[in-house]
Order: sequence, then C-alpha cells, then structure tokens
Amino acid sequence: MEYRTRLGSISDYEKGKVIPIDDDPKNYVFSNIFEVAATSAPYERVAVAKNFEYVIEVTRAEGNSAWYCAAHDEFAVAMDGKVEIELVKLDFPATIAPLDSQGAHKLGGEPQGRKMGRIVLSRGHQCLLPRGAAYRFKADSPACLMIQTVEGPETVQKWAEICQNS
Repeated sequence: MEYRTRLGSISDYEKGKVIPIDDDPKNYVFSNIFEVAATSAPYERVAVAKNFEYVIEVTRAEGNSAWYCAAHDEFAVAMDGKVEIELVKLDFPATIAPLDSQGAHKLGGEPQGRKMGRIVLSRGHQCLLPRGAAYRFKADSPACLMIQTVEGPETVQKWAEICQNS
C-alpha cells in the first residue's frame, strides 16, 4: 500500500476520519484544523488538542484581531495563508495577565508599552509570543493559525461539534 501525505488549506481540505485497528472507535477523537478554522468566527480560539492544562488552539485569522497577552510564552504556527503579528512589550503586564494566570487574555484596548516589531508568518512558519508582551494578528485573507498555549479565558471548547469519534 502506498501512502501520500497531502497538506490541506483553509479553502481546500478533505474531511478526515479515524480508522482504528483492532480497537473501538469510541477510544479516539479526530478533528480537522482546516475545517475548524473554515467554520469558526475570525480569531475564535478553538481548542483542538489538550494535554493536562496545555492546549493547541486553532483560529481563523482574518482582518485584525484584538490585542492579547499571557503570563507565559505561547507559540503560533501558520498552517495556511499569511499572518502578520505585531508585538508590544507591556509596561505593566501583570495588570492584564497576572503572573499566576493561565492562557491568553484579551486586552481592553491599545497596549501601553514599547513597540517590539512585527513578524510575518507564511505556511509552516512558527513564532514565539513572549510572556509579558502584547500581540495581535492581521491577515488580509483567511488563514489558519495553530497556537500552543495553556487553557485560559479565550480558549473555546467545541469538542462535541469538532470531534469525530467513529
């Protein structure tokens, strides 16, 4: 049997399925990140994988996001499209994301601090979203971002909608 790997995109993906071998399909779940991004609102951070407090969120990048920050490092990977990330070193990060908080926190407005620059991600590129820095995403056309973080107030749980278990 010959296997072919094909990476999808937000506009061109095949719905995947789990094929268990000698096991009950109820022991597995599967979700398609491109389908999650294609059917989500812009910048809705949907959990697609979870390990203890850690989550992988998928978001549909389209237009400008709100500003976010976290009390811990996060990572973003562009799975499809092109996404620009602006970074600001916050003057008082603990007032937005206290040191003992988890996950991304949405800022109420423009961040106060020193501009750190910008990063442009294309498909397959990854960047660090450093703790204590505010960030926002910008995409001129729909793109798919995967964010590694800790479950927090911005994490959306849609397990019943996005998971396939048979």
